[in-house]
Amino acid sequence: MAIDYGPASTGVARGAPPPGGFGVAAGPGAAVIRVPAALGELDRVAAFVLDLGERAALPHDALYRLRLAADELATNIVMHGYRGASGEITVDGGIDPDQVWIRFQDDAPAFDPRQGMRPPALDRPLAERRIGGLGVYLAFTAVDVFAYDLVAGRNVSTLVMLRRAEPRPPGGTDADHGPIE
Repeated sequence: MAIDYGPASTGVARGAPPPGGFGVAAGPGAAVIRVPAALGELDRVAAFVLDLGERAALPHDALYRLRLAADELATNIVMHGYRGASGEITVDGGIDPDQVWIRFQDDAPAFDPRQGMRPPALDRPLAERRIGGLGVYLAFTAVDVFAYDLVAGRNVSTLVMLRRAEPRPPGGTDADHGPIE
């Protein structure tokens, strides 16, 4: 698979922060792919995410969590966004000194994936739990930042994984480092 590591044409004004207010910019080290919105194309998205994370030297657990979130987001765009209609997903990403980011853009009907996010009702029997939304919750709580915005009629979702000197488990505490903030 060829990945274009040149400047990304993102549909978002260059230099403007993406949704969520953190500073990622599509600079010279940014990469971009465009794939048809089809389940058979999602392996290309996964390969893109893995390549970016490996180039950033993300710890194995952080790379796994970033790929999990990217897989869930891309699958939801295909299955629930386009719903079998033809379309395209633009995926760009980059490596900054303190973070790795992946941004998804699509022209499916506007939908904020956070609407389906809710903590699992583990205290209720499986038969009584609502169907759906658990994958979104697990995936987006696996990354350090998830942001969504509707920009010029396009869905723009951004995943960010912080680059830490020492890997720490997601959420909760790390016995050697105290609470994770």
